[in-house]
Amino acid sequence: MLLLATDPNFLQTIWFILIAVLWIGYLILEGFDYGVAMLLPILAKNEKEKRVMVNTIGPVWDGNQVWLLTAGGATFAAFPGWYATLFSGLYIPLFLILMGLIIRGVAFEYRAKNPETQWRNAFDWMATIGSFVVALVFGVGFANFVIGLPINAKHIYVGGFWGLFTPFALLGGIVLVVLFAFHGAIYLSLKTKGDIRVRARALANPLGLAAIGGGAIFLLWFQLAYPAGGIIGWILLVLAAAGLASAWFFIGKGREGIAFISSSAAIAVVAVMIFVRMFPNLGFDNSLAQGHPLNVVTAASTDSTLTLMLIAAVVFVPIVLGYTTWGYTRFRKRIGVENMPNEAPAAAHAG
Repeated sequence: MLLLATDPNFLQTIWFILIAVLWIGYLILEGFDYGVAMLLPILAKNEKEKRVMVNTIGPVWDGNQVWLLTAGGATFAAFPGWYATLFSGLYIPLFLILMGLIIRGVAFEYRAKNPETQWRNAFDWMATIGSFVVALVFGVGFANFVIGLPINAKHIYVGGFWGLFTPFALLGGIVLVVLFAFHGAIYLSLKTKGDIRVRARALANPLGLAAIGGGAIFLLWFQLAYPAGGIIGWILLVLAAAGLASAWFFIGKGREGIAFISSSAAIAVVAVMIFVRMFPNLGFDNSLAQGHPLNVVTAASTDSTLTLMLIAAVVFVPIVLGYTTWGYTRFRKRIGVENMPNEAPAAAHAG
């Protein structure tokens, strides 16, 4: 029975991989707009510059969140046991994420509804704080998946809320915040022109060094204490380090496109490391499960459900990817303060 519970079939494995891909897409795409929002009070010197920053992500930020919703929905449908344990045991952290997502969404939608500076400053700080909270909690959460969340035989999390805040987990949260800020600074330098672009490139330098230093400590700690796939983990660690170093080097040379690809690759590789570590136990520590482990087999839906979902994914995922690609291509041009009208239209979408 124990052997069967640790031997996933093709459908269970492929759905674990698909969920990992959805999370990777979310972390890359939503990561830069979290970074942009966190940098709002640092880089923008006046209202027009704030509007430039918000408008770089205005056409895409809500679409980027679809990756998170899809990852959550796929987890619920493909691995209901995984979903149930996470959402019952980690209620407070998930509530914090929900609140962060709500206040940043409200901020982007409503900042342009009133021209008063005090009104807009309040919503800008809401976007900044919401983005910071979500990034921090996700970083702490994924670090705990690396460690393994302790569960009992009833698949209930038994570690407690404060047990989530180990030194390794806190470092994971801080590193993700810095990494997203670095990713966002690169994106701003890629999407803007004029003074904002200059300041974004200048800020990307120390943020990149901080991301490289913090990331090196986190990844070495990760691989030494909680190895992910043996030699595969070390290869992924080197690739992640190379991606961060490449992003820092090329942004300093003014090659924003290559820098953005490099930072995106670094985020993707770190996410792959985490999901390699999580397979097949889904980020849980089953040592207290008394012969009833929670993993990709015991948490999965029936094969018929997974098959139907796979057919739907084959049909609709290319459509989503095509639409996403079109959206980013359509809004690929740089913008600056000269592109901002003197007064923002009252019904503007995001700034």
